[in-house]
Amino acid sequence: MADYGLERECRTPYSEVYTVLEEDEPIGRLDIHLTPVVIHATLCIDESLTQEAIQELISYIDDEVVDVVGVSRDEFIIHVHQGHDVGVFSNHEDFDGNGGREGA
Repeated sequence: MADYGLERECRTPYSEVYTVLEEDEPIGRLDIHLTPVVIHATLCIDESLTQEAIQELISYIDDEVVDVVGVSRDEFIIHVHQGHDVGVFSNHEDFDGNGGREGA
């Protein structure tokens, strides 16, 4: 199994957002939304991952994140989108595209 990791970007009472890492390199993004009985997730991953790697990553997410958030759930639904990253955009003029602000 690959060495996956997750780096939390933000958390609200009903959602979490993570950068998905493989060998400490970003390979995607995970958005999780919590309801009382169902956890919905969107996983956007690099186009280089195989179907087997995607299944391993989903199992990792289920074990490491979904069970840890402490929500009793009846179902875990995950939508997987696979492709290449176009970029990060912001309405701030000084946004550097790497999660921060230029000059900060």
